Amino acid sequence: MSDHFDDDPLSNAAPADAFPTPAQRFAYLDGLNPSQREAVEALDGPVLVLAGAGTGKTRVLTTRLAHLLMTRRAAAFQILAVTFTNKAAREMRERVAKLVGIEPEGWWLGTFHALAARILRRHAELVGLKSNFTILDTDDQVRLIKQLLEAENVDSKKWPARQVLGAIERWKDRALTPDRLNDGDGGDVAGGRVVAIYRAYQDRLRTLNACDFGDLLLHNITVFQKHPDVLAEYHRKFRYLLVDEYQDTNVAQYLWLRILSQANKNICCVGDEDQSIYAWRGAEIGNILRFETDFPGAKIVKLEQNYRSTGHILAAASGLIANNQGRLGKTLWTQADGGEPVRVKAVWDGEEEARWVGDEIETLQRKGTSLAQIAVLVRAGFQTREFEERFITLGLPYKVLGGPRFYERQEIRDAMAYFRVVNSPDDDLAFERIVNLPKRGVGPAAMQTLYTAARARGIPLTEAGWALTETDELKPKLRATLRGLLQDFFRWRSLMETLHHTDLARMVLDESGYTRMWQEDKTPEAPGRLENLKELVTAMAEFENLPGFLEHVALVMENAEAAGVDQVTVMTLHGAKGLEFDRVFLPGWEEGVFPNQRALDETGIAGLEEERRLAYVGLTRARKRAYVSHAANRRLYGNWVSALPSRFVDELPKDDIETEAAPGLFSGSGGGAGTFRDTAGGFGGGFGGGGGFQFRGSTRQAPAPKTITLDQGAYAVAPRPRPNAPFAKGERVFHQKFGYGTVVAVEQDKLEIDFEMSGTKKVMDSFVVAADKAG
Repeated sequence: MSDHFDDDPLSNAAPADAFPTPAQRFAYLDGLNPSQREAVEALDGPVLVLAGAGTGKTRVLTTRLAHLLMTRRAAAFQILAVTFTNKAAREMRERVAKLVGIEPEGWWLGTFHALAARILRRHAELVGLKSNFTILDTDDQVRLIKQLLEAENVDSKKWPARQVLGAIERWKDRALTPDRLNDGDGGDVAGGRVVAIYRAYQDRLRTLNACDFGDLLLHNITVFQKHPDVLAEYHRKFRYLLVDEYQDTNVAQYLWLRILSQANKNICCVGDEDQSIYAWRGAEIGNILRFETDFPGAKIVKLEQNYRSTGHILAAASGLIANNQGRLGKTLWTQADGGEPVRVKAVWDGEEEARWVGDEIETLQRKGTSLAQIAVLVRAGFQTREFEERFITLGLPYKVLGGPRFYERQEIRDAMAYFRVVNSPDDDLAFERIVNLPKRGVGPAAMQTLYTAARARGIPLTEAGWALTETDELKPKLRATLRGLLQDFFRWRSLMETLHHTDLARMVLDESGYTRMWQEDKTPEAPGRLENLKELVTAMAEFENLPGFLEHVALVMENAEAAGVDQVTVMTLHGAKGLEFDRVFLPGWEEGVFPNQRALDETGIAGLEEERRLAYVGLTRARKRAYVSHAANRRLYGNWVSALPSRFVDELPKDDIETEAAPGLFSGSGGGAGTFRDTAGGFGGGFGGGGGFQFRGSTRQAPAPKTITLDQGAYAVAPRPRPNAPFAKGERVFHQKFGYGTVVAVEQDKLEIDFEMSGTKKVMDSFVVAADKAG
């Protein structure tokens, strides 16, 4: 492979006899429609290909690359082709090789990060690095930020390292280096010192000869801007640039591409502004909307002929997205027949919605539709729970793409562990999981002490913990913390008979500090985890008591996902981009759920338009039919809420939908609706509007928690009788932590010992041995 900048353009191209004759040479163009062919043959100057969903974008990309090679406009190493995933790069490489008949050598084809890393290794010394620099993963970055927070005396509990890192990453996405920021640009993050921490972070990375993924592009841009001779080399090298998914680029990626295309201006960007759904991770839709301004004289080619969906699906999707202002405009069409209209179903509540979807899927299966060609696409991860449980009840195989099943998610397993210990104090596995979650200072050494005490007596960890709170094996502060936690579990357990189990669940999650832990977590995943916890409490309301719910979940977990079988796909709309299915179910089209209330609250009109693009993506995943559903009522966190249909339902063209509603159910939105807010105090009250449902009428509140006063003496654990006391008063013993001493008092399994070096301590007898057996 050659990377020399002065190579002859054709030196790495295929030999002359490897090319077809002129009459045959461009046969691969014959299968293209006029717009696709125009996009492939427009080789010179800036070109924007607006590729609507299902319009053959991948074919255009690969054919254009092949055409550049076959017309000898450039050798493979003179083309910079950028994709967003390694999988896409691999597929593009294979398809081009098939079209041209050989594997071209010297490709510069890959993701932004892979290509930027390749360039940076050539010029690392220009930004203070060596060519063998290390690229840090997220865990390494977080550890480094933690060290810097400690050095700056910033409270890492108030300002978690991940939140500080998130602020730095957002700046890097916008190509902002520390020298381009003022100290006040970070607001109050890290106590107003986040810019200083960013500066220290970059210095530390150079010392470590390391960079993070954001630096790969950032350092490239710095090299190009400060070293014109280096940039000129790449201008000579790359005659053509090709970019996939341009609507998903961030500011740094945009600048990198603009700089590299300044000389030849032969840049072709392929994208669809109507499928720009990743603003939350830095994507800037303005990059594609401004293309003609950024590249004067640019040619715009619209791919509008769809090869995936029926006429009704395309008309419904086009009618919906036409309500967005921030778009360049295109209308999808197909030569296929109209097919079946989009089915819009109004149901009474979420349970009926899941039942209806399950019944429809069973009907489709009986008629010969493969389950692998059916998908349920939800707006948020918490919505999968009702469908998962319904599919398990029906025995319908399913898989959750893009994440674990509902009851396998970290926060759900944690919450269930709390509930299991409340129900059964002997559940050591559950207690182990949450005894230090959130962090309570119960580290490995303390846990080992608990294990030793429990094994020596054959008792559960909770009972061993009670005993250790009355001795000196653990430090006083830890004893107090452990005693408080065990008292909480005792109190919660005593409320099981008098307090509704959903209220008890909220109380446990609130008072344990687990909910607060996620409310204070600033990672992008935290709001979703809180939504899942709320959905867990909602699920509990369907059962008579806590033990019944725990048994149900155990049975659900037993239904492990089977590999290699025909399965329904359940996933979020964000994860579905790029996929397609014969039949697509789109549940939860209600105000506050979809469009998501948090998106509306945080980003206003821009957020609404992105939500609408997400709905457009959902509809255009369907080949044969799309099914939209909305519920009139939702059980949310113990309350019944009357929900309004999403405004997106009203925006679907009437001629392309088929509506169904049970008698008495409304099928369109009305005025005068307020916004649902969870005002239940601590549990779930902390993520910007919670579920955000629009509702009308009143909510049926769960009963208020009852207050029970407990006798403090009730926390004592009755000692188990011991037939033979192993030690007697006056006996000399040895303790690994406190050394040698003499027993001065015996009380069941507790000894008071006068240690030679540590003074008088209370310890459990399982931690000592006779002095003559020590060593």
